[in-house]
Amino acid sequence: MDNQGLVNLGILDLVVAYSLVLLAIGLAKLKRIGQEGQMLWASLRMVFQLLAVGYLLHFIFAVQHPLPVLAILLVMGGFSMQVIGARIKRKMPRFYQVVGTALLIGCGGVTFVFCSLVVHYSPWYDPRYLIPLAGMIIGNSMNGASLAAERLGAEMRERREEIETALCLGASARQAAKPALRNAFRAAIMPTANTMAAMGIVSLPGMMTGQILSGTEPMVAVRYQVAIMCAITGAVAITAYLIVLQGYRSYFTKAQQLEMQ
Repeated sequence: MDNQGLVNLGILDLVVAYSLVLLAIGLAKLKRIGQEGQMLWASLRMVFQLLAVGYLLHFIFAVQHPLPVLAILLVMGGFSMQVIGARIKRKMPRFYQVVGTALLIGCGGVTFVFCSLVVHYSPWYDPRYLIPLAGMIIGNSMNGASLAAERLGAEMRERREEIETALCLGASARQAAKPALRNAFRAAIMPTANTMAAMGIVSLPGMMTGQILSGTEPMVAVRYQVAIMCAITGAVAITAYLIVLQGYRSYFTKAQQLEMQ
């Protein structure tokens, strides 16, 4: 324990903690679920990625310059696009354009508003604030984006005959696709709504827990957690809405005809 009351974890502590992952892999192997290798690879990848990020952030904190901070944010955005694309097998037309634009506006806009008007630290590129806050917003929006894109594609395929019938009866493309848009948006924001409902009773969120463990007063940690959860909810909603709004248009021609791949 250091002078601030923070318990530092050593290598042996991490080895003991990692043994719990090995226990999970052993149980998976015992039940023959066939994902032992995937679980092991994911855990090793997590460790190496976090170690690399830790060393990189140590360097960026020391440099205090906006260019490496912006470069980190671009890399985070690029990897989020890669993860979303890997999750969805049947992608909507213009998938990366639609999702990339939604993430840029949703995550970028909310991060700017949150950092400048809520936290209002200085300078604006301070990596101790900007990188972790943007990371939480992007990470949660990534899940919402993948749900919105996957559900929209599934709804459009499942409702193809219904949509074509509505078009034949004189409905516009948006009117014909309205049930699909509604279901896709609901699927994207529901996990975030459920997370908010469980906070403080079922679970203590990670940001709040980390601040308390680092010595922050509980009520200060609570205020930060409430603020960042509001930002995450806004970013998820905006990102999902833009994906749904842009995405359904990619299924229709300029003549309002359904065009499925």
